[in-house]
Amino acid sequence: MWNILGEEALYLDIPYKFQKNLLALVGEGEKGDRFKEFMKETEVEFMLNGQTEENCFILKVPDSLEPEDIQLMADVVLESLKSFGGPAITVDKVEQDYKIIISNNKEPEIVGLRKTPGMSSLEVFKPIIYGWDAPGRANPSMSRYYSRE
Repeated sequence: MWNILGEEALYLDIPYKFQKNLLALVGEGEKGDRFKEFMKETEVEFMLNGQTEENCFILKVPDSLEPEDIQLMADVVLESLKSFGGPAITVDKVEQDYKIIISNNKEPEIVGLRKTPGMSSLEVFKPIIYGWDAPGRANPSMSRYYSRE
């Protein structure tokens, strides 16, 4: 069973429990209030790297936040996790490695309901396909059949 900041969670609940418990750890004051305001607009995602067994929380902030606001968020998260006093993430009572990424970078969606205009799979791969037979580019798999004399 996962334990996120002192509360048990199922895998699907991890981002929600992390956000809820992190907000509970944040102190009062100007920095804490601003952080809570920013977190209302922030999307929290969780990923587990099965190869390295590293947990990753991704805080996707809105584009409206300035770099100073993102730095404030990072400072508040660090202070809050240090004040927690125990392991932030455990699985079956074994402490887990984790990282927190705060970013406003949005990947274009190639397929799906929110497909980014101009990012269909053909548009993304056109430069690669055109590069295969670009003028002046030798095909390395055919180099043994002809010489450049």
